[in-house]
Amino acid sequence: MTEAEERYYSPERWQNWLTRVEEEDLDLESEETGRLLMNIQNDAAIAIAKILTAYDDDTLGEEEALDELSTVHDIVMAEPEFESENEEAEILIGSVQTSLSCAFFAAEEFIVAGPAELEDDMDAYIRAAADAEAADDLDSALGYIVQVGTRVIDGDDLDIEVLDELEFGLVTEWVNGLDSLQSGLSEPEVVEEED
Repeated sequence: MTEAEERYYSPERWQNWLTRVEEEDLDLESEETGRLLMNIQNDAAIAIAKILTAYDDDTLGEEEALDELSTVHDIVMAEPEFESENEEAEILIGSVQTSLSCAFFAAEEFIVAGPAELEDDMDAYIRAAADAEAADDLDSALGYIVQVGTRVIDGDDLDIEVLDELEFGLVTEWVNGLDSLQSGLSEPEVVEEED
């Protein structure tokens, strides 16, 4: 294991979550399964937040921070391998990966270019992203949410109540991932895998 993996996230840690998901009696509609999903998502988001914090306080330079981010990304975004076919587990991990994908993009953008200059409030950008998604313009939708993400990383407050107005889809999942990242930045407490 590299020093980076020890500091931020390890394949073993991710595998522990996959094993836990495989062993659980999952019900995608249940509160318990929803809580497990959020714990996995928040745990990985904390790793992103720690890298951003280390970059912000000059513990990591730009290239080092991007490398660390890439390491965590490769662990979390790898195709999950379960011992037996488990559709619910695949859906749950797929949802976590979708939510976190935009958090990774936003973190990378923040490190490379800093926070975006928004011409309107974050809610307007989230609505614009939802409109773009509805028009099958996923590149634009992602671009809007990444810009919002850089503002969240810079300390702006993301209010996810705006999601109540939107159809469930990629944009709502991406914003959900940014909410996990926001929590990780404000309370970088490790999520206990045994919860």
